[in-house]
Amino acid sequence: MKICDPACGVSPAEKLSPDHLQLLRNAFMSPKAGVQTHENRQSGKNRGRNEEHGMKFQEFREVLRSVIGPDIEDTWVERFFSEVDISCTGQVRWQQLCSYLLLEYTERERASIPTPALLDSQPQIRHCSHNKREPTVRVVAVSHPPPLRYISVSKGGQITVWNSSLHILKTLGLAGDPTEEVANTRRFRGWTTDAVYMGNCHMVAIATDCRDLHFVNVSTASVFEDVHLFGFRSVPTALCYWHDVQCPERSPLLLMGDEKGGVHLMDFLNPSKGLFKNPSKKQNGPHRIFFPDLGEHSNMVSYRHIPNIHQEPGINRVMFEPNTNVIMTSSESETTSLVFLNVTLKWEPYIWKINQGTKCFDYNASLQLIVTGGCDRAVRLWTRFVTTRPLATLLGHRATILDVAIYHPVEQLFSYSRDAELRVWDISTHHCLKSVSLHFPCLQPGRIPEHGNFPFLLLSHTLPEETQPHLVVGCKDYLALLNLAKMRRGGGGWLTNEGREFGPEIQSGPALSCALYNPTLKQVVTGHADSSVSLWDVETGRRRLQILNAHGEEELLCLALDSSNRRLITGARNGTIKVWNLLNGLNLHKLEPVANSEVTKLTCLHDNKLLAVGWSQRIAQYDIAAAKDLYVRVDMSWKSSGVHKSDILAVCQCSALGVIATASHDGEVIIWRLETQGPLLHLQGETKAGLCDSRVVPPVDSLLFLQHRAGNRKLRNRGVLVSSQGGYLSFWSITGQTHTYGQFYAPGQQGERVLSLSSDQAKNTLLVSGDTTGWLQIWDISHYALDIQHESVCERPTLLQSWKAHRTGLVTVEVLEVADRLFILTASADSAAGLWTKDGDHVGSFGQEVMWNVADAAAYQRETRNNRREDTDEKGRSESDRVGANKVRRQAPDPTNSQTSQEQCSSEALSTSPAENDQEQPQQPMYLCEDFCQTLASCCEKRCLFDDIDHSNHS
Repeated sequence: MKICDPACGVSPAEKLSPDHLQLLRNAFMSPKAGVQTHENRQSGKNRGRNEEHGMKFQEFREVLRSVIGPDIEDTWVERFFSEVDISCTGQVRWQQLCSYLLLEYTERERASIPTPALLDSQPQIRHCSHNKREPTVRVVAVSHPPPLRYISVSKGGQITVWNSSLHILKTLGLAGDPTEEVANTRRFRGWTTDAVYMGNCHMVAIATDCRDLHFVNVSTASVFEDVHLFGFRSVPTALCYWHDVQCPERSPLLLMGDEKGGVHLMDFLNPSKGLFKNPSKKQNGPHRIFFPDLGEHSNMVSYRHIPNIHQEPGINRVMFEPNTNVIMTSSESETTSLVFLNVTLKWEPYIWKINQGTKCFDYNASLQLIVTGGCDRAVRLWTRFVTTRPLATLLGHRATILDVAIYHPVEQLFSYSRDAELRVWDISTHHCLKSVSLHFPCLQPGRIPEHGNFPFLLLSHTLPEETQPHLVVGCKDYLALLNLAKMRRGGGGWLTNEGREFGPEIQSGPALSCALYNPTLKQVVTGHADSSVSLWDVETGRRRLQILNAHGEEELLCLALDSSNRRLITGARNGTIKVWNLLNGLNLHKLEPVANSEVTKLTCLHDNKLLAVGWSQRIAQYDIAAAKDLYVRVDMSWKSSGVHKSDILAVCQCSALGVIATASHDGEVIIWRLETQGPLLHLQGETKAGLCDSRVVPPVDSLLFLQHRAGNRKLRNRGVLVSSQGGYLSFWSITGQTHTYGQFYAPGQQGERVLSLSSDQAKNTLLVSGDTTGWLQIWDISHYALDIQHESVCERPTLLQSWKAHRTGLVTVEVLEVADRLFILTASADSAAGLWTKDGDHVGSFGQEVMWNVADAAAYQRETRNNRREDTDEKGRSESDRVGANKVRRQAPDPTNSQTSQEQCSSEALSTSPAENDQEQPQQPMYLCEDFCQTLASCCEKRCLFDDIDHSNHS
């Protein structure tokens, strides 16, 4: 669903009625449609009557005022006009308006259909090898103390402890009756019926058809059976346990439904000291308690029995609602299929009568919703207080429904039938969103597999923070784990920030994978690993637009703008590429992927020809200028097959020189001519035999064309291309006599890498680099790489500023101009994106609670300097380090770790201020190319952020 920004008014699709559209059509088809009509007649483009005519903004505004009303706001009309005029021609036509409205109506309808919470990832299926081919009756989760563990109980009494990845940690068998002890063994000879985890006392209670309860201690790694309560008058068939998490001193309650339709209630009065009274003498094995003797434990437990709630057959589910003290039970009886009974018995019970009874049910108090399933293969939804007719009956299952579960975070529910089919339903629309046949290895054609009494375990809360909500399903002696979405997801539509604050969301949200600045709309776009995109106002830091679920569950890796800056292109890990309207968030095009290979970078040429590179090792082209269909075919006309021998990680274009550059994981940079779509030059970093093994050459992380130099006839033959490899920045000439114009090591720590580069493209006086430690460096390159640098010399430009911008590596740095001032955009894998001045003052982080005013320099400078001083003090930096904010704080380390070299390279640089730099350039450290090769090799041996974001793992 689209929620409009109040500042922009309601959506055009909501405001325009069918009558309005008819009037608009007449206005467009009228021969008096303004100046453009006359121009078109003169050019002979419009012949005949009733042909559509284009409208410029002023005429479009007047027409809308005559159609909708004179009080319509200019800002709303201007936004509407810009949304329709996606090609930025300055006029709109009726056909364009119809296409826009059709896309918006379609997108609104698609976004209103919820996406199933069941993720598309393949389920983990594990074999319960210790079950002896018997089904698993119940699986429970033990999350405290961490780490998360699962405990499964088989029908034959076998207990298996699993870790969170469903690998077996320990197994244990229930103890049998000591009177049947043979050869010093007490084998359990019954069938288990249910199990429940007692969280506050770290016990698992297991019921069996031997009319007993086994209490298994799971507080430590050494799982053992602690208490055996036997001698019940009937078989307990269903268990439920409740304890007050907010008020631990309250007595917890264990409920047992039995085969005769009654419920047993056991209140444990002092669980911190134990469930029952300690035995008077030491027993061999678990502490055995005869049920008729339970009165002797009255100071530890109280017992109550409520008989005949159901007619036969017995109770198959029991739940407890503590706020209203209501016991909920179900059975396959048609006269008492579902019963809600108050513990005090003061009120008449609510009784539901369902054809063929109820096999399973679930209840959610906040939704006041009951879901039932049974042998008639129908899922029914009921309200809390209406027993005569269901809210809805959901049909589709072809076998008996064994279990149901409500997943409240997304308002969906799951149902599972005996033929191993899992269905996901939307509660509000009653639609089946997804149907999955779980392919357990035990399934045989034409045979219904055996299941336990309780196939489901739904874990959606009280989980460790990093744990994904999931569903565990049991079928015979196999378990399947399926991951779920954490929140409600739309169909790829957008949501804006109506009335909401976004303080911690970005900083504590999903990892940030890419970002860029849109100078036309003055917005920053951030892309996230959870496939969401956010648009931020650079002047205030306020979020304007959000696209959720842009590529489903696939991680979003790269962003690009079209030549008009009105459309956003996103690329994902599975190779899918989409084009979005930045003004309304509509998905305009879906581009054909290249062999499902990862897309690492995108760039759009001046004629809206989009180039995509990645793991395919080829250049894919798409024509998004003339595309009218939603689906755009790929054009593989570039002569790139077999040219790159490794994954392409970076691409950069230079229209002034008519070339693009691509760089791959094996360190090779290739220059391509746009006119011929073929390779022009192959560039490779300098290496010497024996010093830099080709197998450990680091990848090229980033490319940057210096556009001002490339457009200047006097400078275009100098160093116009910057590449980042293993932390070294290399300047290349691609048209002059030589290709190497300089190289130097940028990070302040040895073995790090530079992931992102940017420059002030109007002048190319600054070069900004961001490394894998989160540090940002600003270099003065106004006179750097203009002369050929000797191969044995690695001269550095003047380092103007350096500061730690983020906790982890900078995936994006970009120099941008706002209000006639230069700022720097930074984005990091630590989920944060920030805005800085070129002097190192922090304007703010996108998503912070307090909005900023980018024109009010004093406010953010004062706040940031204080914050940076506090951060510096925490890290134990000296006063001299903080005062020297404008000094060269960090010098490149000596790759050879030579004390002599360090003294020669850093003595003057560390004592030089920018004021002195203006008068006299300090002596720069000198590095030999042999040192360069050794450092490249050491970079590859270290694990760095590039591996964390999984660009190089593929190779």
